[in-house]
Amino acid sequence: MASNPIPEKLINFRCYLEGDNLIGVADVELPKLVAMSETVSGAGIAGEVESPVIGHYGSMTTTINFRTLNSDAGTLATPKAHLLDFRGSQQVYDAGTYSTVPVRVTMKAIPKSVELGKFKVGSPTETGDEFEVVYLKLYVNGKARIEIDKYNSIASFDGVDVLAGVRADLGI
Repeated sequence: MASNPIPEKLINFRCYLEGDNLIGVADVELPKLVAMSETVSGAGIAGEVESPVIGHYGSMTTTINFRTLNSDAGTLATPKAHLLDFRGSQQVYDAGTYSTVPVRVTMKAIPKSVELGKFKVGSPTETGDEFEVVYLKLYVNGKARIEIDKYNSIASFDGVDVLAGVRADLGI
């Protein structure tokens, strides 16, 4: 009988800026993928269908919450696309043993807002940055699972780019 590994939890992760520049102690709220859609209704349709636009997504945002102000606060506030890389290790249970699987999320993100936080004696500042994500790539166990590149019309899922035909139709 073949076992089915059960992914249990994220053990730990690190945040990197522009490659290998480690940035602060943080937690990250990853983007939500919400397909753009249009309501289709009319003759031959029993009601309405909220039809997604292939490969097109609404605003994707990510938030990085830091415990304290750090030296990268000014860098992350600079109005340009930053290359953010989150590298993690997930715990997997398989047939009575534990192992780990690498996970990685890479983004090009433009700052939307910076929350400097608060000063309170003996407490974290609760500093946070919110970004608009224009590029996202998710790897699980070394394999690319999702890639969305809004400016280059790429939307790939498990190696299938659903916008390849659209690019061909447009001559790009």
